[in-house]
Amino acid sequence: MSELLASLAALSGFVVGALAVLALRDHTENRRAGKRNGGEEDDGGTLPQGVASVLAVLPSSAVVLDRHDRVLRASSAARAYGLVKGEELVAAELLAMARRVRRDGEIRESEIEVAAHRFGQEPTTFAVRVAPLGTHGQVLVLAEDQTERRRVEAVRRDFVANVSHELKTPVGALSLLAETIQDAADDPEAVTRFAGRMQHEAARLTNVVQDLITLSRIQGGEPVAHPGRVQVDEIVHEAMDRCNTKAAAKDITLVTGGAQGLSLMGDEELLVTALRNLIDNAVAYSPEHTRVVVSARTIGAHVEISVSDQGIGIPESAQQRIFERFYRVDAARSRETGGTGLGLAIVKHVAVAHGGEVTVWSKEGSGSTFTLRLPAADAAAAAASQNSTASLEAAQ
Repeated sequence: MSELLASLAALSGFVVGALAVLALRDHTENRRAGKRNGGEEDDGGTLPQGVASVLAVLPSSAVVLDRHDRVLRASSAARAYGLVKGEELVAAELLAMARRVRRDGEIRESEIEVAAHRFGQEPTTFAVRVAPLGTHGQVLVLAEDQTERRRVEAVRRDFVANVSHELKTPVGALSLLAETIQDAADDPEAVTRFAGRMQHEAARLTNVVQDLITLSRIQGGEPVAHPGRVQVDEIVHEAMDRCNTKAAAKDITLVTGGAQGLSLMGDEELLVTALRNLIDNAVAYSPEHTRVVVSARTIGAHVEISVSDQGIGIPESAQQRIFERFYRVDAARSRETGGTGLGLAIVKHVAVAHGGEVTVWSKEGSGSTFTLRLPAADAAAAAASQNSTASLEAAQ
């Protein structure tokens, strides 16, 4: 909280100072004009000269109130957020701060939450700074939207907590199994059984670490650094080959279909990883003796690679969240399948890094279809050439 307010103060301090200088200069001019006009002075009902120009370039929501709490000027952002309606500041907490500032002249800072002005929207959190403006009782209110920052911080906290849990569980299990094997050294059957469990937990730990490394590599949202031409048939074959053992254990048939000979521009290993995660999920959440179909087709300038299963499906309420890191529709079932909770997050980031997207269609009891929609090789190459030409022209 203190760091947030300090940042806001640094950002708006110059603005407040500039507005104060403008207001003081305008007040002096008003006094001189008042003397020339028989002693009448501005009563604070007009905006000081030059203040409007400064407010127009502010990125944050800005409101100037007169001595009667009427809005003299409000930025478009302040109206868009619902802080101002007509000539009124409707946020009661901000209005109370403005009155206190007008009364004692002290600059105030705080963080407030404003209820959404549209149905279905979440409340907006603002870091605010309120300061006196001039000598006519005018007050400047600056409000910086912190909702996204707080959301990111919450995601970061959840991520750290989830990583700690996901790593602690297999590490603790390995430690316990090692002690058990040591105590059962004279029982070869028990040693064999517990050694198998240790291999399972070690594999789980390896998967978590590998997924974290992959996610950290691609989650920045940057495009693939050195894309190359990738044959869709090859990445489909490689991804299915990596999932064959798990599919065979459940007697699930992996089937390919759709168009052949398609190609993409991208990172082959990342694309294989994304497709393998989709197939792994399909196998993990499908009943035995079913099939998983991987198909490809072209739609305009894009290639679509779909993975369809006959599994349990995903509730509609969860479909918007399944691409979040560590989000699980059914945590207990996820532990049974050995998933890390990072697979679909990796798929999403791989798609974004390639200039595409991943979508899902699912119905409970009827299975799911995940689709990677990526630019075809020719379209991606044309876009890269166009960007390169534009960059060269800009440099010249």
